[in-house]
Amino acid sequence: MTFVLSQSNYGKSAVRLVKVVRDEDRHELSDVTVDVMLDGDFRTAHEEGDNSALIATDTMRNAVYVLAAKHDVSELERFGRALVEHFVVAGPTVERAQVRLVAHPWARLGEHEHAFQRGAGGERVAVVRGDGHSTRIEAGVEGLEVLRTTGSGWSGFVRDELTTLPETDDRILATAVSARWTYAEGGIDYGAAWHAARDAILEAFGDHHSPSVQFTLRRMGRAVLKAVDTIDRVHLSLPNRHHLLYDLSRFGLENANEIFQATTEPYGLIEGTVEREQ
Repeated sequence: MTFVLSQSNYGKSAVRLVKVVRDEDRHELSDVTVDVMLDGDFRTAHEEGDNSALIATDTMRNAVYVLAAKHDVSELERFGRALVEHFVVAGPTVERAQVRLVAHPWARLGEHEHAFQRGAGGERVAVVRGDGHSTRIEAGVEGLEVLRTTGSGWSGFVRDELTTLPETDDRILATAVSARWTYAEGGIDYGAAWHAARDAILEAFGDHHSPSVQFTLRRMGRAVLKAVDTIDRVHLSLPNRHHLLYDLSRFGLENANEIFQATTEPYGLIEGTVEREQ
């Protein structure tokens, strides 16, 4: 029998990068995790133990820090492009490179110019792919935690002999939004586009009665496309963070929709993609 290596890739994951831009009186902080993945012809390493075509993953880590000293890290998409362009040239048999960047938010602490606390609003994500000729950029947000105490229901669903869940027209709706979108070609202010898309998601989450997470997902996607003309499509993943009304009757108490048990597992997962009609 004959066996062939049909595909291989390798890289460096979880490179933790913090950059402080020190203006005279005010500091700007960027906190980013970078994942590098290279694709190409690495057969000799697998088949013959010949590493002469491989960049050490330690070198990849070093490249992240060196290029961070030369580029604006806060613009994830442009920094990711610089990394991709570097790696497709640096490796003799590298054909494609992918860089995934996640910015961890920090907020300025009061009026302090160089003191920060962990920020909210989700983590900004960018994925940059390139082959030395063209580059594709995706962006998104992860861990965007939102909750509504009312204005959400779940009823009219299929019922059979296995159904135990009661219908409700008033429940807590909570999720941690993960969204990923693609940009059209052309000059884009990535920072402004990201904030507009994230803000559209937040506004759409709370501006309507939600008969289901599915309904709210589509509304969020439409809001993103309306807010940012350069986004062609957006994929959303919404885990349903269940909050179950706790039974207090055994303790002689009524529960007027006030006391809930927050659960993490198991959970419903609703996903979908909203895009512009062609």
